[in-house]
Amino acid sequence: MSGPNPDIKHPMPMHPRVGFLKPLLEGRPNIEVGEYTYYDDPDGPEHFAERCVLYHYDFVGDRLVIGRFCALAQGVVFVMNGANHAMSGFSTFPFNIFGHGWEQGFDVKTWEAENRGDTTVGHDVWIGMEAMVMPGVTVGHGAIVAARSVVTHDVPAYAIVGGNPARTMRMRFDEHTVERLLAVSWWDWPLDRISRNLDAIRGADIARLEAAA
Repeated sequence: MSGPNPDIKHPMPMHPRVGFLKPLLEGRPNIEVGEYTYYDDPDGPEHFAERCVLYHYDFVGDRLVIGRFCALAQGVVFVMNGANHAMSGFSTFPFNIFGHGWEQGFDVKTWEAENRGDTTVGHDVWIGMEAMVMPGVTVGHGAIVAARSVVTHDVPAYAIVGGNPARTMRMRFDEHTVERLLAVSWWDWPLDRISRNLDAIRGADIARLEAAA
């Protein structure tokens, strides 16, 4: 048992709506996705970057980083820093982008101050249908984001969040178990070890998972 090839764009031949994002996003240095993370969309996962990663301009310099073994449902949206407007003055209207003299005197630093950095999704994260993740947010390992949530703040590892703005509804496991899961970090194991220990990874016995590490 070796598992699917992570370099195959469409790992389920009968379901072309499901695609591994890493091979689908080759040549996009500002988006980094780990192996086996997939996007599910009936219109085609190959359109992920154009439809799901919005306002992502190279000159801004921010990155979208998504870990391994994540599941992204249809319509997930990542809003990047290019969507931000300068808010330090009286008006937020972006006069400068329309040119014809309006660009004169614009202080780029006022806009750069609104840059919230990279957006990061950990490993083994499930993001539900049409959820929206805002710029600079970090979603912790093992978290679940409910459908149509708007994530405006960092999400703890193994939390379940939902709503607008998204709030922690509950933790998937107690604090000690979460610490042990993060220490095991099964998603970093070699593929053969993962394949041999799927029952432990899919199960709920933390001692058995630790024994396999």
